[in-house]
Amino acid sequence: MNARNQHTIHREHIHHGWNNAFTPRLKIAPGETVNFEIVDASSGQLNRDSTQADLEKLDLARVNPVTGPVYIDGAKPGDALKVTVLSFRPSGWGWTGNIPGFGLLTDQFPQAKLHHWNYDPGHGSAMYGPGGRVPLKPMCGTIGVAPAAPGLHSIIPPRNVGGNMDIRDIVEGVELYLPVEVDGAIFSVGDTHAAQGDGEVCGTAIESPIDVALKFDLVKDAKLRSPRYVTPGPLTKHFDTRGYEVTTGIGPDLMADARSAVSEMIELLSRRFGYSPIDAYMLCSVCADLRISSIVDVPNWVVSCYFPRVVLE
Repeated sequence: MNARNQHTIHREHIHHGWNNAFTPRLKIAPGETVNFEIVDASSGQLNRDSTQADLEKLDLARVNPVTGPVYIDGAKPGDALKVTVLSFRPSGWGWTGNIPGFGLLTDQFPQAKLHHWNYDPGHGSAMYGPGGRVPLKPMCGTIGVAPAAPGLHSIIPPRNVGGNMDIRDIVEGVELYLPVEVDGAIFSVGDTHAAQGDGEVCGTAIESPIDVALKFDLVKDAKLRSPRYVTPGPLTKHFDTRGYEVTTGIGPDLMADARSAVSEMIELLSRRFGYSPIDAYMLCSVCADLRISSIVDVPNWVVSCYFPRVVLE
């Protein structure tokens, strides 16, 4: 690839929130590649030496920074921005935290807890506490473009133009299509994870500084209403080799069902494998997948929590 078509946005060029009036850090043409240096989800408030006390003092107004923005020449409202994930460069360190007031089971786990992960970027897994080895699969948690509505919008909730979607499968090789609502698209990316379970149930995954290379193209007049993506192959083979422990939640409310399925998994991991409940909760966040198993048999639905046995063996 021509070096003139490759660019870098450095880690100090971050912002918090979406705003279509932000000044672009970079303007590129379709077909070009950008290397983004990504800071962790705490904006650097946490590091390898941080303690639980540091997590308790976390300034939530500074969480989930994104690097950018990038202006893509020729992007117009109604187009789709095609983002191809080319590669990740992991840092070797990350953290998972139970942040008071945040997460699926925050009422059950009100206390703060911080866990550090140190991993070999080329090895493929990271250890959790006295047992448990989580296969790594780097991904982008927050990736999107600016909304048409003026002003500053929170970075925390996902939107129809992307953002903090926390889709576990936005990994290397994926082609992501984002609806463009403003000229230039105004693209940013951040919140990289070394591993995450579908649901990210405690609110954090393996939050890790991971640089990412992305290629940008345009699909004119695509008229997308929400993001879509194409995966390059199997999604769970890093977890599939030993099968799964699966618990369920059944009832008329999908959110309550999800809570029940995760609570049952926490009890299973605690009783059978000796994890403390909060450690089991945090471990579920980085490697267990929530699935809607049934949503047609009125009045009750079924949510399943899949925990990969390879982590425990």
